[in-house]
Amino acid sequence: MRTDAEKNGAVWAMKSDPRVTKVGKIIRKTRIDELPQLWNVLKGEMSLIGPRPERPEFVSELEKEIPFYSLRHAVKPGVTGWAQVCYPYGSSVEDARRKLEYDLYYAKNMSILLDVRIILKTIGVVLFPKGAR
Repeated sequence: MRTDAEKNGAVWAMKSDPRVTKVGKIIRKTRIDELPQLWNVLKGEMSLIGPRPERPEFVSELEKEIPFYSLRHAVKPGVTGWAQVCYPYGSSVEDARRKLEYDLYYAKNMSILLDVRIILKTIGVVLFPKGAR
């Protein structure tokens, strides 16, 4: 992102985000920007599968606007999750509300079989541009 990308405060990411540099577009398209999260998995702060962590700047707003939003924090955040493979990239409170439905479904139905399904769908999203931001 550009150095002054959020000079007026946190902003939701959007498709064709003008704040992203040319190099940043390549990094995001190839998903290299996700690699540092693997370090968080190794440290035990995240898991491979679970609700994607939301930016702290948005969490308090979303907890006020969306009933039961905080329940998604009962599950360790993940690099990928059910909401990420079932719902397009979110950029609004309404998108967060819809993704919460998937996150709560995952929390209620956690299993090895569901995790394998998420991993397979994640591979499909990564290999095909459908999932590109």
